[in-house]
Amino acid sequence: MNIIRYLFVTVLMLILISACSTNMTATVDQLTEVGEDGKNVMTQLPIDRAYMEKEGIDVIYLAGGCFWGMEKLMQSISGVKDVVSGYANGRAEVEPTYNKVITGNTGYRETVRVEYDPSIVSLDAILFAYFNVIDPTISNAQGNDKGTQYQTGVYYVDEASQYTVERIIAIERERSEVFLVEIGPLERFYTAEEYHQNYLDKNPSGYCHISPNEIRLSSEMIVDPGDYLLPSENKIREALTDLQYNVTQNAATEPAFNNAYWDNHARGIYVDVVTGEPLFSSSDKFESGTGWPSFSRPIDESSVRFLSDNAQGMQRIEVRSRAGNSHLGHVFYNDSSSPNGTRYCINSAALRFIPYDEMIDEGYGYLLDVVE
Repeated sequence: MNIIRYLFVTVLMLILISACSTNMTATVDQLTEVGEDGKNVMTQLPIDRAYMEKEGIDVIYLAGGCFWGMEKLMQSISGVKDVVSGYANGRAEVEPTYNKVITGNTGYRETVRVEYDPSIVSLDAILFAYFNVIDPTISNAQGNDKGTQYQTGVYYVDEASQYTVERIIAIERERSEVFLVEIGPLERFYTAEEYHQNYLDKNPSGYCHISPNEIRLSSEMIVDPGDYLLPSENKIREALTDLQYNVTQNAATEPAFNNAYWDNHARGIYVDVVTGEPLFSSSDKFESGTGWPSFSRPIDESSVRFLSDNAQGMQRIEVRSRAGNSHLGHVFYNDSSSPNGTRYCINSAALRFIPYDEMIDEGYGYLLDVVE
């Protein structure tokens, strides 16, 4: 009887140990194979065994330097339901801890698991928020942090996410001459130690390469770029006039005082002519005397991107649309003609005007209150 009891207890302990081990680790059973077209295709969905699928919730994994700031940024986005700091895609034989990872020898990246409700926020919005705060031109570093653990990366777990990631990456590559962000399926993920979770809430003065202003922008986002997808090149060419195409796609400049909206005083909003993404309101339009439409601010500060422009022997700041990457114009600061000192000098050819009375029918009813 004692022998039977001993064997029973031993088997039970082995089962419990195995279960605990399974809950602590995150692995992938099978990643990719090469398809007939030579591209990698996912043959079995990657599995984060520490993450239980939740109905109506999707997940993406983002490595963006120190995970403290990326965690806080993602938590600020409406529709994100949970964010967990951890370690992703390192050497399979290593079970990471913070002290191991900071040696730079494990291959693990400081990563956050972002769980979100796609009925509230799109993966497009999350990814654009991510790219707005990282520098994609450097490897193994972000801000003052240096080391392989700070390598940037986007890791997906299903084919739908992979499609969206690759679509957004194509847009972001166009904005950068060098692009060094890792892109691929999740291989494994381990939750970081408890003291790393919600770190900036526990330590408000803690260092982070992501600024409070950048976090604020994400928290105040009102336009979801997932509603305004970039058409194919052929559809863009077919839909635009030659002038609109040259301005938005080739960064041309239309003639001053000889364009559609420089003297338009009607109430309404101005949207990207390529995607329809809302950009500016008539409430923020003012007369600058330049001959181009001028605005003091965008409807949603997250909807525009800024690039250095040293063309034509000048140092200027180019303004592009977020979802369409359309060239819009330039932004100037300390401008005496602007009510707030900021002047967005925008080409009419990059815009389409939606009159206030047509906004609901055109699908922009949610922005009626931005037009006085």
